Amino acid sequence: MEVLKEKVEEEEEAERAERGEKMMRPMEVRKEETIMTQEMLRDLERKLSEIEVSIPEKPSTFTKDAIDISKLPLSYQSNTPKEEHLLQVADNFSRQYSHLCPDRVPLFLHPVNECEVPKFVSTTIRPTLMPYPELYNWDTCAQFVSDFLSAVPLPDPLKPPSYLYSSTTVLKYQKGNCFDFSTLLCSMLIGARYDAYCVYGYGSQDLCHMDLTREVCPLTVKPKEMVKEEEKAPPKKYAVKPPRDLTSRFEQEQEIKRQEAIKAKEERRLKQEEERLVEQESAKTDPLHGLRVHSWVLVLSGKREVPESFFIDPFTGRSYSTQDDHFLGIESLWNHKNYWVNMQDCWNCCKVLGGAWAEQGAVWRLWEALSDPLLHQDLVFDLGDSVRWEYLLLGTDKPLLSLTEEEDDGTNDDDDVENLGKEDEDKSFDMPCSWVEQIEISPEAFETRCPNGKKVIQYKRAKLEKWAPYLNNNGLVCRLTTYEDLECTKTLEIKEWFQNREDMLELKHINKVTGLNIDYFKPGHPQALRVHSYTSMQPEMDRVMEFYETARVDGLIKREETPRTMTEYYQGRPDLLSYRHVNFGPRIKKLALNSAESNPRPVVKITEQFFRNPAKPADEDVAERVFLILDERIQLRYHCREDRITASKREFLWRTEGDSKGNKIIMTPDMCLSFEVEPMEHTKKLLYQPEAMMKLKNEEKLSRHQVWESELEVLEILKLREEEEAAHELTISIYDTKRNEKSKEYREAMERVMHEEHLWQVEAQLDYLAPFLAQLPPGEKLTRWQAVRLKDECLSDFKQRLIDKANLIQARFEKETQELQKQQQWYQENQVTLTPEDEDLYLSYCSQAMFRIRILEQRLNRHKELAPLKYLALEEKLYKDPRLVELLKIFV
Repeated sequence: MEVLKEKVEEEEEAERAERGEKMMRPMEVRKEETIMTQEMLRDLERKLSEIEVSIPEKPSTFTKDAIDISKLPLSYQSNTPKEEHLLQVADNFSRQYSHLCPDRVPLFLHPVNECEVPKFVSTTIRPTLMPYPELYNWDTCAQFVSDFLSAVPLPDPLKPPSYLYSSTTVLKYQKGNCFDFSTLLCSMLIGARYDAYCVYGYGSQDLCHMDLTREVCPLTVKPKEMVKEEEKAPPKKYAVKPPRDLTSRFEQEQEIKRQEAIKAKEERRLKQEEERLVEQESAKTDPLHGLRVHSWVLVLSGKREVPESFFIDPFTGRSYSTQDDHFLGIESLWNHKNYWVNMQDCWNCCKVLGGAWAEQGAVWRLWEALSDPLLHQDLVFDLGDSVRWEYLLLGTDKPLLSLTEEEDDGTNDDDDVENLGKEDEDKSFDMPCSWVEQIEISPEAFETRCPNGKKVIQYKRAKLEKWAPYLNNNGLVCRLTTYEDLECTKTLEIKEWFQNREDMLELKHINKVTGLNIDYFKPGHPQALRVHSYTSMQPEMDRVMEFYETARVDGLIKREETPRTMTEYYQGRPDLLSYRHVNFGPRIKKLALNSAESNPRPVVKITEQFFRNPAKPADEDVAERVFLILDERIQLRYHCREDRITASKREFLWRTEGDSKGNKIIMTPDMCLSFEVEPMEHTKKLLYQPEAMMKLKNEEKLSRHQVWESELEVLEILKLREEEEAAHELTISIYDTKRNEKSKEYREAMERVMHEEHLWQVEAQLDYLAPFLAQLPPGEKLTRWQAVRLKDECLSDFKQRLIDKANLIQARFEKETQELQKQQQWYQENQVTLTPEDEDLYLSYCSQAMFRIRILEQRLNRHKELAPLKYLALEEKLYKDPRLVELLKIFV
């Protein structure tokens, strides 16, 4: 045995040696081959940098271990007797339901809360009306819940959770599953007077996972434009016939056919692309389709003028029809008053046999659904129908289903109805009050909205990003990025929304394909800018500026600019100018930096149009004015009269005032060409032409000057926009005391001043030397003589006050004594004739008078005892007063 052991050990050592040699040989070979050049190292570094390692995100969880239950109220930690009774009723209902419907899943009745105390689901709903007007409507309320909370998946996607936390806890931690979302949203909607219910059912995979990558972003859907049909004017009896159309009808028909063929081809291509995408999406079938548990909110029609019932997905805040394919089945629903179980088959509503109906007996259920025509009806949400909806408590506010005469069959016996009502009264049970505290959302949390102030939502070919106000320095609160492909790699356009910008910028639209940028402004911009469209911020480029005409003195509405033209539109001007178009020529001087201020563009042509002036005749009211500067011509076109089809025209040919020899040029009739519609009605003298010529020359100078001012204004706006984009300062309301530092400092300063004034007033009230010090000049130092005089005046004044007080008490004492003596004398004189009532009044008066006399006597005696002591105490205070102590030392 020992020999065998030695052989085995020798073999093992040999194997280890061979293995070590094999391991060393590749290392040696590797060492020889690891000599790399700099190019190889750079190539390796480039390849390594291209490798992207994606770290999977850890799914967020929300468990009871993360909740601090030490500060929760007593209602969270225990049940009242009424709640315990309700839990017993729910258990009894659940046993009967399981016995009658063994193929259905257990009901979601009383999950535990954060303190592990079972609570009925209806008592978890706390109807609350929020103090924010934005949360009064269902759409903004649902969007707030969707933005404010972070979605947490269910622990088991096939079962409802075993816990249901309170809305206050969910709001505090800003996390929750679909049941927490629905409970909070339902509480807020019921508080806003909506007929809302929490629904427990089955949803699609996209709905349960909050996956919107197959949905179109609502912000990308363009609203339908209402096409207004223009009212055709009735044809005039003697209207001029339009010119005959000489185009070929055959060519028009061929062109229409060609356009229709191109359009049909494009539609077929888009349809094929959509079908291909649908096939790709449908190929990814969900193995748990129809089994995924989800919770959402049902809003019934009736209250708050809701015309039709609809669903709200609390994860996304979007509304859906009750027949939408995303909702595959309903088990039960509840509100703060009752609980209902769905007894209908969801075949027609959900398109598939979802949930518990698909787990057992699916083939039999399918055959039953196909054979029974009643099962092909839509899901009915008449909660008063006890056949379709089995309720838990009798005390429901939903009306019972009314029977028809055929279904009644004469069973409406009065005694039976009375007995039935008595039985219902005996069995009725009111829902206990909610155990959840009042739902409160602070203004800071309401303004922040999203967790940590940011939220990203991925849509189909779009990405939506949201931020809280004041979180970004530039005021950005929302950004929508639209992509060309489904992988979201090629950006088409970007829309950015801003708030609280000092430059009033509200929306920025950037088109990545064309390079066009469009800025939208709210009223209040320094230049009254409303819309600014541009491709470059450099001057003399293609751009369009729209203005708020009511905020401008010149009434400018719109300005369009290109490198060679500039067009302006006006409204509400005193001169009735409506349109100005300017053509520029090439610059003569070529400078490094050409601008309207240093080297303006030469003006070639100015075209101006005017509105109709009712105060002038049409033949004298200019409709269009054209200044041809290089040709030295001015063309005028007047407004057309209502009874005419043509308008009058004039053309002036003007030259310089002198020729090359310095001779003055005299205006001749051939320098003014005119076309008069009615030449015999208005005959003007020759003097009119030179006057009109001089007036037009002055107006031309004014128009050229206004064009130059417009160019300078464009430069000023561009410079201002660059400064605003660089600074992007934000405005802060004066009511926002936390962010408004100036208002905060001013308020603190005012509070400090008021506090100092209060302290000064208190000191002034207690300062016995204040009246006497006020007689002295302010800021003057006291002398010894003034200090002695202040002491003597203060003591003498106090002595006089004590004497006056003693005299006042003595006067009141003597007055009361005299009145009592007078009353006694009157009683002695009329004692015989007095009635018992008068005697009682007399005795009562005497008793009160004697009481007042005794009190005055005691006060007088006490004053006489304390007056000397008070005088000595004041004298001692004066000698010890820090303002007089140094000056009165010699007298102590």
